[in-house]
Amino acid sequence: MKLPIQSKLAQRQQSQLVIVDVQEKLCSVMPPEALQAMVKNCGILLQAARLLDIPQLYTEQYPKGLGETVPELMALLPTGGRVEKTVFSCSEEPTFCRKLTTDKPQVILAGMEAHICVLQSALGMQQMGRQVFVAQDAVLSRNPANKANALDRMRQAGIIISNTESIVFEWLKVAEGDAFKQISRLIR
Repeated sequence: MKLPIQSKLAQRQQSQLVIVDVQEKLCSVMPPEALQAMVKNCGILLQAARLLDIPQLYTEQYPKGLGETVPELMALLPTGGRVEKTVFSCSEEPTFCRKLTTDKPQVILAGMEAHICVLQSALGMQQMGRQVFVAQDAVLSRNPANKANALDRMRQAGIIISNTESIVFEWLKVAEGDAFKQISRLIR
């Protein structure tokens, strides 16, 4: 099913946000400074999505082994938006595909690891006919070279590589209103 794509910008009415596998045990092996920045940016995306009524999902890769989503994000995540998986690509998990909003052709991805689950999910959702955006400052791999390689591969495949601030301001479109004021405070 090919969904209509109208813009190379993230559109509030067409978007849904997916946070991939930001789990406790996986986080424990990430570079601490990069992890802190990634979690902060995932939080900004989640808060902006909530303010703008953008649907959100999050996945957990084998939570019995890798733990739950980190507490800093758990407080921001929607009830009923959790999907457990053992496959690397979200698009290979039937429960995820059922929960993915059918009338929102744009999928904004964040999470980890960039070169495994994020990469495979991005390419899989693109094959499903979705327009995929990856917030490069909200994805992470243990090895920075693996993240860089994954972003290059996704870019070459036609995935839109963006960043947290660009995405939230594309969702907003205008510098006015309560949502603009709240989101502006988030990114300071």
